[in-house]
Amino acid sequence: MNTVLSGPVSPTPGAVSPLRPAAMARVEGGFWAERRRVNAEVSLAEGPKRLEAAGNLANFRAAALLRTEGGPVPGAVPTGFAGDFQFQDSDVYKWLEAACWQVAGSPDDELAAEVETVVGLIAAAQREDGYLQTYYQLGGGEPWTELGWGHELYCAGHLMQAAVAHHRATGSDRLLEVARRLADHIHSVFGPGKQVDTVCGHPEVETALIELYRTTSERHYLDLARHFIDRRGRGSLSSGADRGHDRDPGPEFWQDHTPVREATEVVGHAVRQLYLLAGAADFAAETGDPELRAAVERLWLDMATTKTYLTGAVGSRHDWEAFGDAHELPGDRAYAETCAAIAAIHFSWRMALLTGEARYSDLIERTLFNGFLAGAGLDGRTWLYVNPLHHRARSHERPGDQTAHRTPWFRCACCPPNVMRLLASLPHYIATTGDDGLYLHQYATGVYGGDGLTVRVATDYPWDGTVTVAVEEATTGPKTLALRVPAWCTRYTLALNGAVLDGQAESGWLRVTHAFVRGDTVRLDLAMPPRLTVAASRVDAVRGCAAIERGPLVYCLEQTDQTGGLDPDDVVLDPGAPMAVNRQPGLLGGVSTVSAVGHLLAADERAGWPYRPLGTEEPRSGEGVGLTAVPYYAWANRGAGGMRVWLPLAAPLRLP
Repeated sequence: MNTVLSGPVSPTPGAVSPLRPAAMARVEGGFWAERRRVNAEVSLAEGPKRLEAAGNLANFRAAALLRTEGGPVPGAVPTGFAGDFQFQDSDVYKWLEAACWQVAGSPDDELAAEVETVVGLIAAAQREDGYLQTYYQLGGGEPWTELGWGHELYCAGHLMQAAVAHHRATGSDRLLEVARRLADHIHSVFGPGKQVDTVCGHPEVETALIELYRTTSERHYLDLARHFIDRRGRGSLSSGADRGHDRDPGPEFWQDHTPVREATEVVGHAVRQLYLLAGAADFAAETGDPELRAAVERLWLDMATTKTYLTGAVGSRHDWEAFGDAHELPGDRAYAETCAAIAAIHFSWRMALLTGEARYSDLIERTLFNGFLAGAGLDGRTWLYVNPLHHRARSHERPGDQTAHRTPWFRCACCPPNVMRLLASLPHYIATTGDDGLYLHQYATGVYGGDGLTVRVATDYPWDGTVTVAVEEATTGPKTLALRVPAWCTRYTLALNGAVLDGQAESGWLRVTHAFVRGDTVRLDLAMPPRLTVAASRVDAVRGCAAIERGPLVYCLEQTDQTGGLDPDDVVLDPGAPMAVNRQPGLLGGVSTVSAVGHLLAADERAGWPYRPLGTEEPRSGEGVGLTAVPYYAWANRGAGGMRVWLPLAAPLRLP
């Protein structure tokens, strides 16, 4: 089964992308290997049990029973839909995609058998005309009549992506044929002059159709993707789209307010927005469409510079899971949905391939290590739906999905299988090839290569900044090995076979051009002292605060690490005191902590009137108190307590 052809994104030979995912990409050790091990052995292995308990798989059995002539399917119920949401089929498809990428890189007979069982169940549930969504098949209503909330095309998109993964991992067309029948059915229903001339309330099918085109070479899938991209922004969902709901979320929520080509800012539901833009970037890559390329570049820049948290997370409003206004980035009320972080990575990766620019992979790194990874518990069994940057010790949250407490599963379980599929496919996002050689976007121990150059990477990143790249195979003649210098790094050295090179990074890339032979070694040393970061003045919510960072990691104060269980809200950070790094192999799976110094707020400052005249001293202790910061991704794994990323800065203390 170890016949993987490529990962989730595979531009055709005619695409205009200057970079393409490397043909060889295998993570073999270090930080990401451990996270992927937990994903495979715990999260993916237990996924079917979770989906069984939530009713997702039962819905497919019931749908299959309705069209089975040879008798009932074991375990099926004759009627009824299990669960609260129309889109629950998509959880199955995301788990299936994840499992396919996992068995492609690491053969697992038990997981492979589970994959084929689920594939068979999906195929059995599909109607003769190609339609497939169990909610409507089991009596939820008439298909294609609730495009705002129905999620039929959204679910179809996830099925297509799972089918592409299954085909690329196994070489089988079994699930691919199911996806093609569904895509052909959609093509017969949607478009000008056809039964339906609108779009889905949740973008996703656009990028899936393009990957289906890349896999099958069937042009009408690409054309249908363009139709859905260009049909948006025409207001076709603004009337009746909120049927059965108390409030109308408005056209921005559906991404139906402004045509993509004309949009100037990212707005509305964050996941919907970014899935749509990922599809638009794919289309621009396949066709060279200059107008669409300009639009996705413009919108990515708006996202990155005005609406992204320090952790790389996006989405500042709980109301409709939406982007806020420019620089509206409150730490305590951050929604920062895990799925939105994943969508941002998908979008940025496609932009990296489309443009060849390192800045997109810079943001991927920040999001991977922080905004994304925080969503997965260290145990592989618990999850965060939302990822705030500040959690009060005495929080009064209501139970539910949108709380900052790790949960075994959710009623709306979109995030856990989405995390699984990104971790399972992670090697795909590490290296690319271009006309001149091999590009390393992320640093993880493993083997990467293609187009005449294959290398073995050894590193203890993100705990250490040394990255050693040894050439395994190289064809005759000069080749370029390009290494990304992270935007956070201000000092680095580069050496070839022990000789230090004078090269400077150009647009984030250090390029070493050489007639490589097996055994050649390139070493990159990135200085990563702990540092304090402040936000732009426009980010009102954290003005007067600083965050601790080291390398690609954002740090936080968690109450459980502070002496005496000190509440992080009761201290201010001393920016002039030195910080120290401490490796803690027994803490949180093995992390490096950062020690800092703060001052305890005086009791009256904590409990009294919270305002004072300008120019008066802030009541606080003169003696410093030691603070311990841990990587943000690891928070909330040890029970309840306060947490802060952004720490108020102590004003200079004037002694009598």
